[in-house]
Amino acid sequence: MKYAFSAEQIADPQLGPATKAIRSCVHCGICTATCPTYVLLGDERDSPRGRIVLMKDMLEKGGAPTKEQVYHIDRCLSCLNCKTACPSSVNYQRLVDQARAHIQDHYTRPLGERILRWTIAKVMTRPKLVRIGLLLARIGAPIAVILPGRLGAMARIGLTARPQGPEPTQFPKPAQVKQRIAIMPGCVQGALSPQIDAAVGRVLARRGIELVALEGSGCCGALPHHMGREHDSKTWAKKAIMAFEQGHYDGVLITATGCSAQLKDYAHQFAGDPVWEKRASTFAAAARDFAELCTPLTTTPPRALRVAYHPACSLQNSLKLNGVGEALLEAAGFIVAPFAESHLCCGSAGTYSILQPELSSQLRERKLGHIAAARADVLVSGNIGCLQHLAAGLSQPILHIAELLDWAEGGPKPVNLELFSKSH
Repeated sequence: MKYAFSAEQIADPQLGPATKAIRSCVHCGICTATCPTYVLLGDERDSPRGRIVLMKDMLEKGGAPTKEQVYHIDRCLSCLNCKTACPSSVNYQRLVDQARAHIQDHYTRPLGERILRWTIAKVMTRPKLVRIGLLLARIGAPIAVILPGRLGAMARIGLTARPQGPEPTQFPKPAQVKQRIAIMPGCVQGALSPQIDAAVGRVLARRGIELVALEGSGCCGALPHHMGREHDSKTWAKKAIMAFEQGHYDGVLITATGCSAQLKDYAHQFAGDPVWEKRASTFAAAARDFAELCTPLTTTPPRALRVAYHPACSLQNSLKLNGVGEALLEAAGFIVAPFAESHLCCGSAGTYSILQPELSSQLRERKLGHIAAARADVLVSGNIGCLQHLAAGLSQPILHIAELLDWAEGGPKPVNLELFSKSH
């Protein structure tokens, strides 16, 4: 695609990769069939191809974007299905990230939306504040159920969450330690589902991996990054990098695939920064996902359940770990039940389920319909956003993959599975 970017824009460490992505696009349209919003809406402006034109015009011109540009760019999930499908290897991620940062810096949103985005960036990145929010949501449950739009979407997160136990700070130590991995506590997951990290610790200990809590770290920065708030995102990233540099580890882990993808992208996030680029690159090279560390272990589970495995977009399109989850479940003795359109986003997409509740709900219902047709006993994923989003209206229990593997390998029965068994 032709463009009119200046030599200075092309040389910029952040904008340059975005201009390259635009130049690589040949407008073939193969991406449209893989784009969840285009599949739903059929609007070219809500396809990767259409958004590339909008983003090109916006970034070339500079200054304040138009309302139309912001509207359609906001409706992008950043699932990156288009990037995976593209025959021209257009790095759509670089383009949409730069577009969101530009909108954040140059566009004035309505006051209510600014407050909501500030709340997500400042509250949801801090587990203590998330726990307070959960308590308030339960107290105000009758009202939360009927709240419309974005407020309702945010309030209902608290109604579906069932935290089980405190967030772990100590993990089992294997008799023979093969790897010593620092584990970041993250933000939302620590408040909503602290049992996930506990299960991860037990599963990896059986494989000779010792987890050590990475003190001083917190949110990975993905939540503010999704909204173009790069200053906030980089602040969290710097905390994680500095905490990692204080110890000696074989790697660093965070147990949500969306967060893993963010950690691995720190090198680009700090590209051109004379102080942080090299440090961020070292950290990103050390980042690991649970699916990378968890080697298959042949077991016979207490019950041979049919499992529907939902591979998060971050797992498929950013981490490129397709098929790993299914292999782990099959080795553990479970029956993996395939379902249609498993490659399409469920509608969670970080902050998307709050900021775009109508489209997000439509994608969830589409996904749950396909899952129901698979007649599985349990739904499994590896990303807290997907787990929390899909839990609403689901007729079967939903678990992080580590929870189910832990049970198969002799660990405790997951509470969600126990509650389901008692009610059926």
